[in-house]
Amino acid sequence: MKPINVGLLGIGTVGGGTWAVLARNQEEISRRAGREIRISVVADKELDKAKKLVAGGARVTADAFEVVRDPEIDIVIELIGGYGVAKELVLAAIGNGKHVVTANKALLATHGNEIFAAAQKKGVMVAFEASVGGGIPIIKALREGLAANRIEWIAGIINGTSNFILSEMRDKGLPFAAALKDAQKRGYAETDPTFDIEGVDASHKLTILAALAFGIPMQLKKCFVEGIQKLTSDDIGYAEELGYRIKLLGITKRVKKGIELRVHPTLVPTRRLIANVEGVMNGILVKGDAVGPTLYYGAGAGSQPTASAVVADLVDVTRLITADPGHRVPHLAFQPDQLSSDPVLAMDQIETSYYLRMRVTDKPGVLADITRILADSKISIGAMVQKEPGKGERSVDIVLLTHQAVEKNVNQAMAKIEKLSTVVGSVTRIRLEELL
Repeated sequence: MKPINVGLLGIGTVGGGTWAVLARNQEEISRRAGREIRISVVADKELDKAKKLVAGGARVTADAFEVVRDPEIDIVIELIGGYGVAKELVLAAIGNGKHVVTANKALLATHGNEIFAAAQKKGVMVAFEASVGGGIPIIKALREGLAANRIEWIAGIINGTSNFILSEMRDKGLPFAAALKDAQKRGYAETDPTFDIEGVDASHKLTILAALAFGIPMQLKKCFVEGIQKLTSDDIGYAEELGYRIKLLGITKRVKKGIELRVHPTLVPTRRLIANVEGVMNGILVKGDAVGPTLYYGAGAGSQPTASAVVADLVDVTRLITADPGHRVPHLAFQPDQLSSDPVLAMDQIETSYYLRMRVTDKPGVLADITRILADSKISIGAMVQKEPGKGERSVDIVLLTHQAVEKNVNQAMAKIEKLSTVVGSVTRIRLEELL
């Protein structure tokens, strides 16, 4: 059959990996796809660098719009990133009847509804396996492998940088700033690590997973986001002492009132497999009503792992090009006219367990005052650690684990506790999930 011609937009880390994987495994990929897949044109502003990488194997241009207009191109791979020109290019490619493969989670989480609607109208596919979890095939698992299930919840370590920092803080006892500096030195964190450490990157990915799991539109603005930058080595030590590890989790859950959509540091029991996902690795736990809990583990970023997902999408789209458009797997797993109107819940409506740490004056009656405030707010205590004060110290840490409580009640209780004259500073709160 006639080869599939691909236009590659951006030949940076992932683009270079895609070129390398496709070249190295060309024969195997062609056997799987049923026809040859070849990158015939590459667009990148750094022309000399691009020409060296492809070494005459493809035409190179600095004009990405030239690629999306090229009548010979069947599939466009968008690896530029960002929301601006990437959105224009993707919509232009769709408008010209081309299928699209992208790793751009920020673009999809922000403008996915518009992009998928345009693709549906034009009868083309937008494939995005590489947008979440790097080389982990989580998109395909949700869209196809778990299609028989009513998904109950997803909890994922979906940002390798933050996971590496937390692992270093636990293993080496480093403060956050030192662990971040180490991550930057190793190339795991950007010079500006804001998106990673503040949970923004994870919120993009979780928004996509929630849409796939529950058949709802992309709703990034409704995702609650809290990062790891305020965590201390003391909190990590106390969590270990209580049998937990702290992970930055993206959690989306179906409850009676609607859909939970939240990213925040979370205490996870050390006996859970996901609690033992360390370093820059990703792990995503999915609970289906029929299959039960399933765990997907692997490299969440990097040239070759992400390229693995990009090329897999190329194979899938190639297989589907001759298929009846009406019988393709829907972009977001559910048929476009069957999306759910279930609301995404505000964070103060969430019900979960909590880790609370407070520094208090070492004197009688302090604990009684705190437990009374918690009881008045309908919060019960599951476990407690109270340290003896050090020599010459007049204050001490109290750590409490609560049973299930409503976030709004916990916020109110924290505000009252912080007003006590015996409490020094603010209360540290970390949410806790048993993930059963």
